[in-house]
Amino acid sequence: MSSTETRHLEAVPITEGGHHFFGYYDKCPWNASGRYHLGLKVDVYGRQPNADEAAIIGMIDTEDGNRWIELTRSYAWSWQQGTMVQWLPSDPESSIIYNARDGADFYSEILNVHTGERRRLPRPIYSVTETQALSLNFARLAYTRPDCGYAGLSRAEQPPFHPTDDGVWTMDLETGESRIVVDLERLSQIDNTPEMEIWPTWVNHLTWSPDGSKFVFLHRYYRKDPKRHFSTRFYVANADGSGLVKLHDRTYFSHYCFASNRVILGHGNDEHGKKNYILFDLEDGSETVYGDDIFQSDGHCTYSPDGEWLLTDTYPDADRMQTLILCHVATKRRIDIGRFSAPRELDGPIRCDLHPRFNRDGTKVSIDSVHSGARQMYVLDVADIVRG
Repeated sequence: MSSTETRHLEAVPITEGGHHFFGYYDKCPWNASGRYHLGLKVDVYGRQPNADEAAIIGMIDTEDGNRWIELTRSYAWSWQQGTMVQWLPSDPESSIIYNARDGADFYSEILNVHTGERRRLPRPIYSVTETQALSLNFARLAYTRPDCGYAGLSRAEQPPFHPTDDGVWTMDLETGESRIVVDLERLSQIDNTPEMEIWPTWVNHLTWSPDGSKFVFLHRYYRKDPKRHFSTRFYVANADGSGLVKLHDRTYFSHYCFASNRVILGHGNDEHGKKNYILFDLEDGSETVYGDDIFQSDGHCTYSPDGEWLLTDTYPDADRMQTLILCHVATKRRIDIGRFSAPRELDGPIRCDLHPRFNRDGTKVSIDSVHSGARQMYVLDVADIVRG
């Protein structure tokens, strides 16, 4: 039986001074032991970053008074997704991977946070497993979707609409070898629309399945012009790009996450045209609306490590408040654990979404927020809820 209750928890700041944030919701900022929490520090506020403004990549030592430790800096970052900094799955205790830029070249780098050893890879990353990464063209993304793309390459020249040499890449994290596995021309030939011949199309939100055997992504194109809304298609493919299947094509589709290797939760138009969370079964192709009586809006959704809890948030409501939500998956018991103000002047690409993410045992939640007047990171202890 679904239900909704309010139990606001203390949001403890783990950063102060300047502006700090982590970025997207689909990456865990804590290392394997839980001691270090990754973050970015910037001087920019209230506008898009310029190409010559770096983000400092650092980590917070939660066992030493939340001491900020500067690690490196990057000129490849955005407000919504940061530098894609994350702990390396093959060494989640000591090594990170993140995107960077050298002149006009975007690339990724692996850094051991204790020894300082670095290794450069030829392409930027989006989602990684222990052995391989998914990659896209962040320069194209800066033109089509500046919320997520990186400054640094000119946006004055319109890219080709749907070329064969742009789309989704995979990259070997050991050798750096990369290849395009799903190109934009191939996507444009699937139920082509006139709009695909007017404006450049693009891919975004690439995500590996938990076992790395498949990946999912969004294919987007503007319906009328870049000042209007875009259409979104949701796809799944095997790791080598074969077996491409369109999972959703009803104009609107937004955030999603894997519930298991078989099931994905995503927010999109259901078969009746209503915006809802939907469970997609990759094996039998079925769709099931989830929580339509307790969720009224889109959010950045993530499952707890044990799969028993769903963590999500909302965009600012009429009172400019963002709600942080935990939901017990089996019983659909929704618990609102926080409300945070968001100023109107930070709407659009420079907004500060909460982008909630669990720690590795599901007992803590980390968010980005500007409710204090600065962009900072906060941690909420949810152990009593998830263990109770």
